[in-house]
Order: sequence, then structure tokens, then C-alpha cells
Amino acid sequence: MDSIRVVIADDDEGMRLVESKLIALAEGFDLAGEAENGDELMALVEREHPQVVFLDVEMPGKTGVECARLIQDMDPSIVLIFATAHDAYMGDAFQVYAFDYLVKPFRNERVLETLRRVRERLQGTESQPLPMPEKPEGASMGGRMMLKHRDGVAFVDQNDIQLVQREERATVLYTTDGHRYVTGDTMGEIEERLDPAIFFRCHKSYIINLNQIVAMEPYGRWTFVVKLRGTRQTALITHEKYEELIQRFS
Repeated sequence: MDSIRVVIADDDEGMRLVESKLIALAEGFDLAGEAENGDELMALVEREHPQVVFLDVEMPGKTGVECARLIQDMDPSIVLIFATAHDAYMGDAFQVYAFDYLVKPFRNERVLETLRRVRERLQGTESQPLPMPEKPEGASMGGRMMLKHRDGVAFVDQNDIQLVQREERATVLYTTDGHRYVTGDTMGEIEERLDPAIFFRCHKSYIINLNQIVAMEPYGRWTFVVKLRGTRQTALITHEKYEELIQRFS
């Protein structure tokens, strides 16, 4: 299996050196680049398309949290790990669905354990998924919608839509027959047109079809991964949204 690509961003050269050595020690990871401020980090992410980003909160230019929001809009599947000397920003970090929040000075074993969990997450070897309850009544409704996309216009059965997500600053719909539609509509515009009986906004970057959920697994501290039927595409859902979803199925 290919190595997991990582980039790190910190204005402290010594800390970048420590993190790069730990990444080299961890099995299955490859350091794709380093940045010393927020603007350099965003350029690095655009160029290298990493799967994991280590970032400090306080950096020159864009802060780590600002960068995290931009990265989420580009590709919400990128794993974000904050490494900072300040625990006061932990709430902000988890609002952007950080996988972990490391407070400096941290133990090497702590970082290596986080990287191990990231590898399990990205390689699909996590622990037993959480069971899902039965479908709620009325979850099989839906209808057809006209979708303007880059290649023209498509008519899509809503029941066939598995997932809507933000991707490369566009909105992308994935369907059960393997099609991928890229549209200029915002997530909010698509959400307004979808049947609320079967679609759920689980994350600012994801809308899921309730009929397509097969399992949810822990991701980081306060977030879960939603797995969907017959596809490797996944979505993120916070603990609060998870509780809301369980209530819908009750």
C-alpha cells in the first residue's frame, strides 16, 4: 500500500524537525513538505494533496484554525492534527473536525499513537463499527431532481444519491451507480432541494442519504466516520450530530 502523505506547518523550525523525525519513525508515512506560516501551508496543500496535515494554531499570516477551515473546504477527508503550546484553542480545533490536538511539549509515544490511529483510519483497519438502528419511517420517499453540472444537465433520482460533499471548492454528488456529479451549487442550495425525510446534513461539508448508512466508527475524539453501502466514500459526523441522528432513528 502507498505511503500516507503528510505535511507539517509550524513557525518553529525545531518543532518541525521533531515532527518530521517522528513521521519518519512511524510506519507507512511519508513527509511531503514543510511550511512555516499559513500561506505557505495552503500553497503546499494545493500542490502536494496530502492525506494528513500537522499544523500549529498560532502562525504568521493565516492561523492554523483559518487554514483548517480552508482545507476542509478543499478536501474534508484530509486528517487534521493540531500541535500547539496552547490548550485554549482546543474547542476551535474540534469545530473544524480535528483528528487530534497535541499540546507541546508532547511525548513521542503520544504522537506515534496518534499516527497509528490515523493509519488504521485511512487504511480501513479500525475497530468494530458502531451498530445502526433500523431505518426511520418515511425514509424511503424522495423524488427526481434536475442537476446542472460541468458536463450539462442530469436528472437524478434522490434515492440514488448516496452522498453530497464539498470537494476542491465545489459540491459533488455521488450516486449508487458510481456516478460523480460536480456542480457549482452550494451545499445549502443542494440541501434545500433534497427530501429532508431521507437526507441529513451531518457536517458542514457532508450530506448523507439515511437509507445508505451501514455503520459509524469513531474518528478522533468527538467525531465519527459514516460508512455507506457499496462505496469507499465516507462522511464525517460530530458527536452532537450523531446524537441527533440516533434520535431520528428512535
